[in-house]
Amino acid sequence: MRRHMLLIQTCLIGLCAVTALGLPSSAKAQDRGTLTPVTLPPLPHPNDPSTPAKAVFGRETAPAPLAARAIGFYSRGCLAGAKALSVDGPTWQVMRVSRDRYWGHPDLIAFLERFSKKVAQVSHWPGILVGDMSQPRGGPMLTGHASHQIGLDADIWLTPMPDHHLPREDREEMMATNVVRADRRDVDPAKWTPDHLAVIKAAAQDPEVERIFVNAAIKKALCREATGDRSWLAKVRPFWGHDYHFHVRIVCPKGSDACEDQDPVSPGDGCDASLAGWFKESILHPRPSPTPPKPRPPLTLAQLPAACRSIVVVK
Repeated sequence: MRRHMLLIQTCLIGLCAVTALGLPSSAKAQDRGTLTPVTLPPLPHPNDPSTPAKAVFGRETAPAPLAARAIGFYSRGCLAGAKALSVDGPTWQVMRVSRDRYWGHPDLIAFLERFSKKVAQVSHWPGILVGDMSQPRGGPMLTGHASHQIGLDADIWLTPMPDHHLPREDREEMMATNVVRADRRDVDPAKWTPDHLAVIKAAAQDPEVERIFVNAAIKKALCREATGDRSWLAKVRPFWGHDYHFHVRIVCPKGSDACEDQDPVSPGDGCDASLAGWFKESILHPRPSPTPPKPRPPLTLAQLPAACRSIVVVK
């Protein structure tokens, strides 16, 4: 477990191959939803420890009726006592409702409600559009994210919430705004605005926020444009994808003793030579491997914290 955590922490600070993390392309989160979601058939052996955990957790449609607890690490764990974010709020709207990924620990729900209100105060945005959070019981997902497993991660679109209620069709079909230039070396001046900086800054300044992941081009723009107190920039880390949304991760909640925090961020604002490394030609345009890497096998129930079995296994 510790080796797995260190690998992720190293990659979030520096550079490593995406395949080493087993992360899918970030385009997955931009995929359209559906107006006619399909119910998956029951698993023949849901209690088998070798069953892919994503197949079990991906079929859960209600939270575990237990006290709220984030269990394990952000990319290897589960969630008890989850709370759903209302799909409509005064300063937020949930996108891709059909995915049923608008669940989180109550601390995450409280953050999103608090943060979205702040967004309406510090920018011209009426509020935020919320993408994927977690499944009803957390855990690995059938598609997309390697993290988002313990109810403490949320994707916020880089598109302002409109001043009207979005119909369900728009929630499933509308695409988020890609603010990164086509050459990937900077933000697109036709799409990037001071409001984007204000919104990300407001999230980073919240004391419960542990990390924010953005495209390296966005980090570059933040480093260039931020004025005054720049200490909040330390929380904003460059990562692959994240060109149309930013990923907010909050700290382990009090009372979640089985939750595993990340190590603190590195000293400094992250606007040094480590950022320049993301714009090397070998990173922006890597040469295709002559032999495609083997896909990482999916996590099984046996590989998750032991407490996760009681979250999903049928007694």
